[in-house]
Amino acid sequence: MLLYFFGQTCGPAGSEGGGNPIMSFLPLILIVVVFYFLLILPQQRRQKKHQKMLQGINKGDRVITSSGMYGTIANVKERSFIVVIADGVKVEIDKGHITNVLNKPSEPQSAN
Repeated sequence: MLLYFFGQTCGPAGSEGGGNPIMSFLPLILIVVVFYFLLILPQQRRQKKHQKMLQGINKGDRVITSSGMYGTIANVKERSFIVVIADGVKVEIDKGHITNVLNKPSEPQSAN
């Protein structure tokens, strides 16, 4: 308990100074490091892998969209793909909504 005497505080011995400031920030620094390795780094790796997959898509590749539609790439544009989803049915889909490439004609399909 602190005692007030003539405007000055008197407390237990050794309470002045507040301790090492680095030790007070250590838990916060550890939380940031854990978040980086558990959340941010894996997300960045997933994003790079997705970008690499999108850059490798060519005409004739069979793909799955984020809405679950299967189709074949008919044309590649700068920001989108023209995908044939049925005979005579073409849709334009944003590149970010392609989630998976099923098979590439030049590569054998691997059993995963």
